[in-house]
Amino acid sequence: MKWIGKLTGGLLGAVALGPMGAALGVLLGHQFDEHAEELQARWSGSGNAAAIGERFFRATFRVMGYLAKADGRVSEQEIGAARAVMDELHLDGAQVREAIACFTAGKQPDFDSGGELAALRGACRGRPDLLRVFLEIQVRAALEGNNLEGPVRPLMGRVAASLGVSPLELVHVEAVARIRRGAFRADETPASPAARDRALEAAYRVLGTDAGASDEALAKAYRRQLSRHHPDKLKANGLPESMMAHAKQRTQQIIEAYELVRERRGMT
Repeated sequence: MKWIGKLTGGLLGAVALGPMGAALGVLLGHQFDEHAEELQARWSGSGNAAAIGERFFRATFRVMGYLAKADGRVSEQEIGAARAVMDELHLDGAQVREAIACFTAGKQPDFDSGGELAALRGACRGRPDLLRVFLEIQVRAALEGNNLEGPVRPLMGRVAASLGVSPLELVHVEAVARIRRGAFRADETPASPAARDRALEAAYRVLGTDAGASDEALAKAYRRQLSRHHPDKLKANGLPESMMAHAKQRTQQIIEAYELVRERRGMT
């Protein structure tokens, strides 16, 4: 699985994001360009990033299979949800086969979920953002699989606790995942006041703040979320190349949320 460890920089440097491109350009060009090598060395720290990437990849799909089997069987919808994650991550043939093998291993009665999660947390020690990305992917798959209903919900809580993620943070991860499915749109037409209000509320939740925050606090929350999901940082910390599509999508979601709030507030 050498392909997992191929960590290269600048994934988003040439990606065009339409009207959001300027904001992303600021993100990529601010602190990270001038001192990229220094920052990468600091982020990488001790440990082998390629080895972390391999463990992260395998744990992702093993735990996904484990959660899908929470009620004793894996439905076609849950299998479809796992395959949708593979498709959205743009896995190649070899990666898909490895992911399926890991998913199947996670479904087995003797799968040691506690050991798997403990090993992942140990490998990602000092890299909490990687563990959060891991949880985001699990929540995303579980929502598509069965809407986090039944025994999978308390199991997800145990997964989060094993990774050192608080219940409050898990609530935020789920809320953002649900928002992501709706792309800031409610059931009403986008032009309706109710839809605009819901979109604005959703944007604040993505940024981890609320309408009562000052402009300065909002900007800090935006920078904090961007730093947490910065693809270069996650990659240097060991996020496998195959998972970078998730980081890219989350970064774009954060940028879109900030742009929406700025527009509604009239911020320059």
